[in-house]
Amino acid sequence: MSESNWQSARNWQVVNGRILTAAGTIVEAELSIEGDCLGGLGAGGGPTLDAGGALVLPGIVDLHGDAFERQMMPRPGVAFAAELALLDSDRQLAANGITTAYHAVTCSWEPGLRSLDSAARLAAAVAELQPRLACDTRIHLRHEAYNLDGEGPLLDWLATGQVALVAFNDHTPAMLRHLGDPVRLARLAERTGLAADPFGRLLAAVGARRAEIAPSLARIAAAARQAGVPLASHDDPDPDIRAGFRRLGARISEFPLNRETAAAAVAAGDTVAMGAPNVVRGGSHLNLVGAAELVGAGLCTALMSDYYYPALLQAPFRLAGDGILAFARAWDLVSAGPAAAAGLADRGRIAAGLRADLVLVDERAPGLPRVVATVAGGRVVHAEGRLAIGGGFAAAA
Repeated sequence: MSESNWQSARNWQVVNGRILTAAGTIVEAELSIEGDCLGGLGAGGGPTLDAGGALVLPGIVDLHGDAFERQMMPRPGVAFAAELALLDSDRQLAANGITTAYHAVTCSWEPGLRSLDSAARLAAAVAELQPRLACDTRIHLRHEAYNLDGEGPLLDWLATGQVALVAFNDHTPAMLRHLGDPVRLARLAERTGLAADPFGRLLAAVGARRAEIAPSLARIAAAARQAGVPLASHDDPDPDIRAGFRRLGARISEFPLNRETAAAAVAAGDTVAMGAPNVVRGGSHLNLVGAAELVGAGLCTALMSDYYYPALLQAPFRLAGDGILAFARAWDLVSAGPAAAAGLADRGRIAAGLRADLVLVDERAPGLPRVVATVAGGRVVHAEGRLAIGGGFAAAA
């Protein structure tokens, strides 16, 4: 069978792979694909994809990734079209085994890269490009609390289904502390296109509206709950702040700043989602709590790419290699855990009837696992070499 015919086959199977089952065991078996869903273990019909002994794992679910911003603005003030950035980021995602991607789009009061207009353009581009994207790509709207003028558009996006997850950010108070520092203000203003003085005046005007924030967040939270959109809070500094967001319905704590806050969140049944780069680098680049420390203590239930897509593939192998967590449980942190947090019951595990999202990984080089093929919705969207050539990945009749 030719490669083009094999790629268009609706029913096919993965053979010669080591499959991580939903029960947490790794078995050598065939895995059938039926359209865009997984069939059962055991011989199926149609052509075969020879895994060449690779691990066959559930596709990665990334709840928070903002590396696409570097494709949109690789240098301060140097901007590229959202469509070009999204297509390039999509290729990076597929090459790293990510099959469901929540683009963490910051919607702030700032002009430029993180403005309301920029967020709207990106959301429109995702909707337009979706048929061309390898990954199931969704919008994770990071709403800056002081962006009061953005409330109306966000309510509209929630009502029309353009936003799949909302996170409450509150970076403005930290920025307000630099109002008297022209050097720091100039650095903060780089991505906005403003000079330091006008940026400082805008920041001061925004900060003066503090009393309006709590009612605005309550209205947004109510709209998200009504729309069935998960809510998260970002950089929770203490258990009381986390509890306040929980009362609004935010059951995901992104990047809690310390162990105490993470422990309070887990005790209340919340998802604690940390950065996979934190695991891979061996600690936080901001000298905050270590993600691996929280994982080892049972205080982290999901990992996210944050600013570096490859970290999601690497982190489970690092955790298992360091003896912090068994591999099957470590892989749950990038598949089943985030899928459950987002309410995606159709993915994150390898089981009959679920969405056919898979990543085939060669882990023979210690510390350097690599993706050799990615399957999203039953389609091979990334593969090393040509699938029609014999050897590790052969399409056969």
